Amino acid sequence: MTGSRILVTLTLLAAMAAVTACGRKAGLDTPYEAAEQARKDAEKAKQPLPPEPEKPVKDKKFFLDPLI
Repeated sequence: MTGSRILVTLTLLAAMAAVTACGRKAGLDTPYEAAEQARKDAEKAKQPLPPEPEKPVKDKKFFLDPLI
């Protein structure tokens, strides 16, 4: 019973390590940055360009922001 328990534990640890290794190391892209990159990629590939993204609106300060 001890051998099977060790095997199950090692399998679960390996699965967790494999799942945590997925993804990008860089920061997240904003929707505006993603749209800009999509336009650049389409331009390089000589495909139809997606619509021009709108500049993001500057956030207004909210009195509860310091609490977050």
